[in-house]
Amino acid sequence: MPNYLTPGVYVEEVPSGSRSIQGVGTTTAAFIGRAPAADARFQQAVAVNGWAQFVKEFAPPGTPSTPLARAVYGYFANGGRRCFIVNIGDSESLVGDARRRQGVALLEEISEVSMVAAPGFATAPAWDALLTHCEKMRDRFAILDAPEDVDDVGRLTKVATGDAGGGLRPRTSDQGYGAFYYPWFSTPDPLGDGKTLVNVPPSGHMAGIYARTDITRGVHKAPANEVVRGALRLVRDVTPEEQGELNQVGVNCIRYFPRGGIRVWGARTVAGDDSEWRYINVRRLFNFVEESIALGTNWSVFEPNDSKLWKSLARDAHAFLLRLWRDGALMGRTPEEAFFVQCDEQTNTKETIDAGQLFAVIGLAPVKPAEFIVFRIGQHAGGAEVEEVTHG
Repeated sequence: MPNYLTPGVYVEEVPSGSRSIQGVGTTTAAFIGRAPAADARFQQAVAVNGWAQFVKEFAPPGTPSTPLARAVYGYFANGGRRCFIVNIGDSESLVGDARRRQGVALLEEISEVSMVAAPGFATAPAWDALLTHCEKMRDRFAILDAPEDVDDVGRLTKVATGDAGGGLRPRTSDQGYGAFYYPWFSTPDPLGDGKTLVNVPPSGHMAGIYARTDITRGVHKAPANEVVRGALRLVRDVTPEEQGELNQVGVNCIRYFPRGGIRVWGARTVAGDDSEWRYINVRRLFNFVEESIALGTNWSVFEPNDSKLWKSLARDAHAFLLRLWRDGALMGRTPEEAFFVQCDEQTNTKETIDAGQLFAVIGLAPVKPAEFIVFRIGQHAGGAEVEEVTHG
């Protein structure tokens, strides 16, 4: 308490105790693959803020184009703003030397990353490496490429087993930490003459669409029914009947529509069809909420574990989720229908307090995409009324 001796008016600043939880970024991608210059920044995670910087770092004049370069170009062309590049050179493994921190492991120390892709790596070991990384980190999402040449679309409905005649689909991720896209498409070679078309894996363009959708609509909006900028034609056209089978097993198709162009026409994760994590936007929304709350409440560590702290955490989390609800990220006509936050004597018992633990329970009702729009139309048994006219 200040010691006031002279009569007068004094103003004191009193902290309110409220600490706003700010949303983390969701638009930064990471790409792993072979750079045009195979030895450029080898096995390093390099931040890149535009195509020109990528060319300067990884594609000096005269170097050939690679799937990584084409994907990065597509990422920036479709709305991406910042990414990290890991050049693994001529290696066929995304993991690298287990005795050193290489490949996908380099990204573990970069919390900014929210999407991970390995353009052109369409094998079971590559898919597993990306999914395992995202499942371990729990704050990012894997974007997976289908093989370039698929002679039998039915093989995409079966999980890859390593058998040459087996399936061509990634393993299941029970909590939906990845999405799988088919087919590839053709674009002008970004390192060529601008006229020669090359086939491009979809992951880079899709990462850009994720970023674009996050910026314009929010992470709660499914990154689907969006134009793939730069794509001129598909390597293979998918029929509605084929997509009906593929969609049910988590294969997101890219399709051409005469009036809409080439569009992303799927929003499923590689979780099971009956999983609560089967939609991309639901998984990414929870990633966003979990990381935002964890970082925004870091101040509470080692604070006295009492009712005052519980109320502060509940208030801050409630305010953050209320903003999400107002932005349309949560389902419900009222905040009470959209979410709840509980942090009190029921969630924090004497035993948990003695163990140095504090528990807060949060429930969310995420919005889910309208995947199937059905209009029920039938004949209406109506008719024209006959007006009786009397002539005088």
